[in-house]
Amino acid sequence: MASLKELRNRIASVKATQKITKAMQMVAAAKLRRAQMAAEAARPYAERMDAILANIAGKVAGQPGAPALLGGTGKDDVHLLLVCTAERGLCGAFNSSIARLARDRANALMAAGKTVKIICVGRKGYDILRRTFAKNIIDVIDLRTVRTLGYENAQEIAQKVVARYEAGEFDICTLFYSRFKSVIAQIPTAQQIIPPQLPEAKAETAAGTNTPVYEYEPEEDEILAELLPTNLATQIFRALLENAASEQGARMSAMDSATRNAGDMIRKQTITYNRTRQAMITKELIEIISGAEAL
Repeated sequence: MASLKELRNRIASVKATQKITKAMQMVAAAKLRRAQMAAEAARPYAERMDAILANIAGKVAGQPGAPALLGGTGKDDVHLLLVCTAERGLCGAFNSSIARLARDRANALMAAGKTVKIICVGRKGYDILRRTFAKNIIDVIDLRTVRTLGYENAQEIAQKVVARYEAGEFDICTLFYSRFKSVIAQIPTAQQIIPPQLPEAKAETAAGTNTPVYEYEPEEDEILAELLPTNLATQIFRALLENAASEQGARMSAMDSATRNAGDMIRKQTITYNRTRQAMITKELIEIISGAEAL
């Protein structure tokens, strides 16, 4: 049985840990609101970008002069997985759920005879995936020095991906991130971004109504040449913002659970301490009484 001093040290240690987890919970709660607002504000822009791109691409898709980012290479032999995770831990299953989705996709592709390449955005995803796919990881993008995510960060990542695509290093690129739903729910998501899976153009309107006809200036090919890389950066930026909100929500939940578990442990250790102390006092009294009677 542990001594009273050891029990006091355990209780003090758990109390110190509880203070840390409570502080981290409060910090995550403060950051969550701002991150959630940024993620929700980016969703309509990204969705509208997809809709506009689908409208323009519908006229040039399948034509010989269609941009490579739109039509793809025509093959699906080499797949690039762009896995976005957090730079820090202590956020529950946030990082592992994204890495698990990417790992399952990589295993399925490799089982089908495809070549898989991985780019990790965030150290935690790299730490998890390197255990199984160390040879498949071709780049790691570290954002630990970035205090506030901006569009320029996503643009740098998009430029690296486009450069590798134009060099013929892969055929299909899939983006992995966690979509924020609520504080207790984050949804791991896989989204193909090269070639983009665009929403279908709206069907013809009801009979008897006029459908709008759009004329673009300059030509569609020139617009797509500028819009496709921008859309790629926009989708990556949206994923980073969704990840930021999901990370804070997951950390807030994880630290709340850790704080409550620490409280339960303190109560149990305190009960054990009191019982041990009472037993030692009782034993000392018995020894005193027995010694007095012996005299």
